[in-house]
Amino acid sequence: MTYELRLREIEEDDLEAFFEHEQDPISIEMAAFTADDPSDREAFLDRWTRIFADGNIVGRTILVDDAVVGSILVHNWFGDPEVTYWIDRDHWGKGVATSALAEFLEIVEIRPLYARVAFDNHGSRRVLEKCGFVVTGSERGHANARAEEIEELVLTLD
Repeated sequence: MTYELRLREIEEDDLEAFFEHEQDPISIEMAAFTADDPSDREAFLDRWTRIFADGNIVGRTILVDDAVVGSILVHNWFGDPEVTYWIDRDHWGKGVATSALAEFLEIVEIRPLYARVAFDNHGSRRVLEKCGFVVTGSERGHANARAEEIEELVLTLD
């Protein structure tokens, strides 16, 4: 399957698609560490208002054949620079996340760069490892989507 993938600056009009992507129950379960209430549109928009206002965050919209299929960004909310992404589940398993992350890593040259993934999110872990991240630790934390404490792997790209 071939497609045209590109990254561009995040636009306010992208937020509706982002919100819809984050309503998928399977995606929420896999992400694990989500908002308290992913269906709370106001909280979602407040979070994105803070993201747009934070000059230290680098973010891009992921487009496949000009359709918004996800977002990717680097933030330092927890101290260290960390990459995070969300891909519409309809595009899982097609190489979209790996291609988007690889392209994004050409834009963001911060190293070391960190990522976190739920211990059982094998797809996302594989994406990160294909792009050079290695597991360097783990922590336990409360996963809102699962209403329990789970293990979260910490990966590093040097």
